[in-house]
Amino acid sequence: MKHTNPRFFLPVFLTLFALIFTGMVVVTQWNNPSWQLGIGLGLALGIALFTTYFLAQKIGTTERYMAQFESEFSELSISNERFEIVSKATSDTIWDWDVKTNSFIWNKGIQGVFGYKKDQVGANLQWWFDKIHPEDSLKMSVKLYSYIAQRSDKWQDEYRFMDANGQYRYVYDRGFLVKDEEGNVVRMIGAMQDVTRQKEEEQRLRLLETVIIQNRDTVLITAVGASENAEDQIVYVNPAFEKMTGYDQAEVLHQSATFFFKRIQNKRDVKKIADALKKKEAFTLETLTKRKDNTNYWVNLSLIPITNHENQHTHWISIQRDITEEKEQEKEREQLIKELTQNNSDLKQFSYITSHNLRAPLSNLTGLLNLLEDIEIEDYELKEILQGFSKSTQQLNDTVNDLVNIIIIKDSLAIDKEPIVIRDVFENIFNQLSFLISNLNPIIKLDVDKVNTLFLNRSYFESILLNLTTNALRYSDPSRQLKILVAAKNLGTETQITFKDNGLGIDLKRHRDKVFGLYQRFHDNPDSKGLGLYLVKSQVESMGGSITIDSEVGVGTTFTITFKNN
Repeated sequence: MKHTNPRFFLPVFLTLFALIFTGMVVVTQWNNPSWQLGIGLGLALGIALFTTYFLAQKIGTTERYMAQFESEFSELSISNERFEIVSKATSDTIWDWDVKTNSFIWNKGIQGVFGYKKDQVGANLQWWFDKIHPEDSLKMSVKLYSYIAQRSDKWQDEYRFMDANGQYRYVYDRGFLVKDEEGNVVRMIGAMQDVTRQKEEEQRLRLLETVIIQNRDTVLITAVGASENAEDQIVYVNPAFEKMTGYDQAEVLHQSATFFFKRIQNKRDVKKIADALKKKEAFTLETLTKRKDNTNYWVNLSLIPITNHENQHTHWISIQRDITEEKEQEKEREQLIKELTQNNSDLKQFSYITSHNLRAPLSNLTGLLNLLEDIEIEDYELKEILQGFSKSTQQLNDTVNDLVNIIIIKDSLAIDKEPIVIRDVFENIFNQLSFLISNLNPIIKLDVDKVNTLFLNRSYFESILLNLTTNALRYSDPSRQLKILVAAKNLGTETQITFKDNGLGIDLKRHRDKVFGLYQRFHDNPDSKGLGLYLVKSQVESMGGSITIDSEVGVGTTFTITFKNN
């Protein structure tokens, strides 16, 4: 609705007032009507003109003030609108601190960025300081008040600020002072930015840089050429590179990476690297190259392509490790293996020759001793000598046979296997050892029916159990009746056989590492040759099994044999 201009009403009202007033004066002063009318009209007209002029001046001034006010109010509205738009467009949290009243105003960033609800946000300076990390609060407050005291134009700081979940975030805060006409600080307006990700990334990069710098492996980074024909340039090398190659960092930076490829001795390796570079594929290679002083060294070289967020190939990272010492050790190992293989072959050949050459004389001696048994010898001393000689010959023959068996086991690549019933094997062993068993009368318990059959080499398996049973009988404790327990159980993918006796036992603290050794004897028994347990272990392992021992002197011995189920 349009308002009527006040300049129209005010003169009218004032004129009427003047006419009434002058009329009253004239009536009281003059009785002549003509004079009364003329004077009244003149006075009224003068008053009206004066009033109109006066009001016109005042109203014009008021209108100018109103127009200026409307203009400033419009600009302020536009400014506030811009502020709201900027606040929405930026991720910064804007704050406004009235220094005199200590009141604090936050924009909606305090809710959107830090998760606070509107009723959780304080309206004073203390709430702000309470949310700053205790380790940062004192430092930050000192810098802030120092800044205000100095009346500087700008303030900025980094500190940790607590979000609504109680977690501290790194923020970058900057503020500007608002001063009055006398230069006194009245307000401070600031913008707080969450830089937690940047801080974490900086920390991660510092850690990675530390790893690269301290790493013993060489790290070389090259930037891919801007054009197709441009060469890749080296932009970084770590200290390990200088130590390994002999080149200073200043000598290689901004140089072409192909300079080092040319120092590789094997040209085929150079071609492999070139092909990998063309395909932009990761690549690993062991090659021989040269240092700055032209000395050779072996290097394990890895090339890794790096791409940017647009999947454009921008850099190559080359990680190189000096493996010269490893190569030399590998060469020594190969030479040692070659020598050991040759020595092993020679030993086998020697064993075959020795066993073959010994067999003929032993056979002759055995035959002669058998002939002497048919001759009655009356000389008692000669008879004892011949008996001792016969026993020694038999022991030598047994030893040669055992050695031949060991050679055969070690030299066999494939072993024939067949289904075996454990109880049947023991019946055969008991028949072979019937004389020893009858003399000692041991208690023998077989708990093997849970495992029906085993798929093994029959002769090896029988030899294993024969040796263990013979040892149990031979090394029984004379102070108590011998007990032997043999048990077998299925463990899913494996079968476990336990052989336990209560004999003399073995001191494993002294002999654990030697129990399955060649020619190892742990008790004074004239019939012991020190080959039995070595032969047992060899036969078990040749069939893909394993054997362990648990023994205690005066208590007994337990052997645990494990075979994989085929």
